[in-house]
Amino acid sequence: MSEPVRLSKRMSELGLCSRREADEWISRGWVRVDGAVVSVLGSKVLPNQKITIERQASAEQAQRVTILLNKPVGYVSGQAEDGYQPAVTLVKASTRWTGDRSPIRFQPSQLRSLVPAGRLDIDSVGLLVLTQDGRIAKHLIGEDSTVDKEYLVRVQYTRPGRLPDSDLKRLNHGLSLDGKPLRPAKVRWQNDDQLSFTLREGKKRQIRRMCELVGLKVVGLKRVRIGGVTLGDLPPGQWRYLRPDERF
Repeated sequence: MSEPVRLSKRMSELGLCSRREADEWISRGWVRVDGAVVSVLGSKVLPNQKITIERQASAEQAQRVTILLNKPVGYVSGQAEDGYQPAVTLVKASTRWTGDRSPIRFQPSQLRSLVPAGRLDIDSVGLLVLTQDGRIAKHLIGEDSTVDKEYLVRVQYTRPGRLPDSDLKRLNHGLSLDGKPLRPAKVRWQNDDQLSFTLREGKKRQIRRMCELVGLKVVGLKRVRIGGVTLGDLPPGQWRYLRPDERF
């Protein structure tokens, strides 16, 4: 016999929404289990029970926006810290990219619960995803996310000569951070002083720390792609909506 699990956890596992959204929908009476409304938080279900959501929940979810921002240096990804502005302060009508073809009209209510799905350090630039949709956040930063992220990294070698091939191989696979081996990455030279990194994990300051281990100093770092979504021509400090045909 399978063990019962919390309804909100099961809804998240099924990809219906995030746990926080599930709790909100349950308390509003928008969730049914085997056809009966369940409105008590913390309720448990068996894995074989059928969970459905009311039309209002689907409609609310359809209105949630996901925004792509080209983050400049000097902004933090999440909460304001040490006097630095969070990247979300750049999302306003005046900074929307004129090349954005989305028919969605910007409204200040879209800033409510708009959270970064992943981080970019204060001194890094490029593609930052801000979303109101818990499913997208879970897909990009959940424990078992397999979405790869690509970065262009300008480096200086701090040792004599140039980076040996054996150290380039270690950047691809073989380094450890915080006592744990890193997942395999794809690292290759783009030109004399720039590497392309493609990673499937995002430990804090991971690329800078990987580079330090082989004698490279990072002088510039830009994220250019997350899964199937690229930064493209989006100018620094501007944003656009994720298009319906784009998939991470």
